[in-house]
Amino acid sequence: MKNPGWYQTILNFFLALMLLQAVCQKSVSAIETYRDPLTGMEFVFIKGGCYQMGDQFSDGEPDEKPVHRVCVDDFYLGRYEVTQAQWEKIMGNNPSAINIGADYPVDWISWDEAQLFLSRMTEYSKGRFRLPTEAEWEYACRARGKTVRYGTKDGTFSSQLANSGSGRWGEGDKSDGHLHTSPVGFYPPNKLGLYDMSGNVWEWMSDWRDMNFSYYEISPVNNPQGPDTGIRRVGRGGAWNFGPAHLRCSNRFSNWPEFHCLNFGLRVLLEPMGSKKQIR
Repeated sequence: MKNPGWYQTILNFFLALMLLQAVCQKSVSAIETYRDPLTGMEFVFIKGGCYQMGDQFSDGEPDEKPVHRVCVDDFYLGRYEVTQAQWEKIMGNNPSAINIGADYPVDWISWDEAQLFLSRMTEYSKGRFRLPTEAEWEYACRARGKTVRYGTKDGTFSSQLANSGSGRWGEGDKSDGHLHTSPVGFYPPNKLGLYDMSGNVWEWMSDWRDMNFSYYEISPVNNPQGPDTGIRRVGRGGAWNFGPAHLRCSNRFSNWPEFHCLNFGLRVLLEPMGSKKQIR
């Protein structure tokens, strides 16, 4: 008997299975980026992995050593630093000291205020939003842990690749076209499509700063979160009034959680659906 009924049934089943697989693959690729419907904030999916965290070039500060192996889970990270318009959408005000445009990064933000912003964003939008850990941020800055100094288009530094200072304390660099902050996305992104990972404004991290620089020596391999306690919170990425040395991916800066400054802002991390990670 040709093409009996049972044979056709099995054939139809496998054809349906192949179609379902194709649809699922398309769905996975469709969520490589996510746009928050309330703020318009765009997030880039970053596949987790392991890398060597810290000063791989031996030209950094003591608190960037020793270089040590770290592994992080998947996460989404904001393609841009939070803008003044996005902050105002959530908080109803614009506290920026450099208030020259809606697409400029919000500044004059304390760590405590960043937490309030993220709490409200989580309440109003779909998803759990938070600050990245140092390990997550450096992994993203270095395009999934590659051996590069800067979070720029090619991992190097120039005034055409990042908004930095002149090298003199607190001065902007006129040669890059911006005496202060620049609009987010003005400079080319890094290999993951993330903008301003080096320069523009310092970005608050979730981690406490260890004042004796000992945490790297005892850091857990999987998803390190920094010391349990401290008096200062970490900032990463450098700013418009800091020289190139501070814009390196492994460079660490810190300030008090209640501190305000015209070169501190934030970038938002979105946890994938189903994540049970608990960040302090």
